Amino acid sequence: MTEGGTEPVPAASDADVETMTASLLDQALAERRALVQLCLYALDRARSSGVVERIEDGLAAIGVVALRPDGERFDPSVHEAGGVVPTEDAALDGLVAETEVVGFADRGRTLRAPIVTVYTSR
Repeated sequence: MTEGGTEPVPAASDADVETMTASLLDQALAERRALVQLCLYALDRARSSGVVERIEDGLAAIGVVALRPDGERFDPSVHEAGGVVPTEDAALDGLVAETEVVGFADRGRTLRAPIVTVYTSR
């Protein structure tokens, strides 16, 4: 025993430190995923544009960006078609006319595909 009456704490081995670090990292990543999902849930229900902007800014600061592909070529591998808008302008055919539901990506990995309205030729 030491002077204060406590036992000395043995030093952790490198393997123990590595295991604890991996466990803490897994926990932090799981908590981050849960918080991001909670923010997306809140965004879907937010009525104030100021609140939406604030949440989107906070998400962007950690690498989660909003996907609003208005004016881009419709790509079914990254967009979900929610509807079509007929057009006489052949140059607009196949372009996203409007984003109905904003999508989100986390450092390039799609969390939720945007739901869009697509221009189609008559």
